[in-house]
Amino acid sequence: MGAETTDFAQALRDAGLRVTPQRMVLLSILMGSADHPNADELLARARAVDDSVALATVYRTLSALEEAGLIRKLSLENEPARYEITPAAEHDHIVDIDSGEVIEISCDEINRLRRELLDRLGYEIVSQNTLIRARRIRKPGQGQG
Repeated sequence: MGAETTDFAQALRDAGLRVTPQRMVLLSILMGSADHPNADELLARARAVDDSVALATVYRTLSALEEAGLIRKLSLENEPARYEITPAAEHDHIVDIDSGEVIEISCDEINRLRRELLDRLGYEIVSQNTLIRARRIRKPGQGQG
């Protein structure tokens, strides 16, 4: 984990944050997550690496990382917030209302239209996050499972 560890430490320093083992662990977990874990899931994953990590530490660390712009909080209706590394490219999210799965979608055309619309209105995008709640369409003959 040599160079990667140094990169995480540098990212924390660049964001003006103190480098702590807990911040390093959570940042590395989020960097390696294909899903969008919530705080409880992050706690379970962090404890697999360092069993001294407490839930309060996870929340404090998430808050600090979010404030520094290193991670992004996805607020989902009636569900615990989920987290992701701040993306290099803007993207939207679909939440499957049956399974709870969060899926990233990226479309250059949607992003271009969004920029053009805001430009016409005299605004620039500072940040954006679209959350689409959806249900998978079952085709005739498909089972429910």
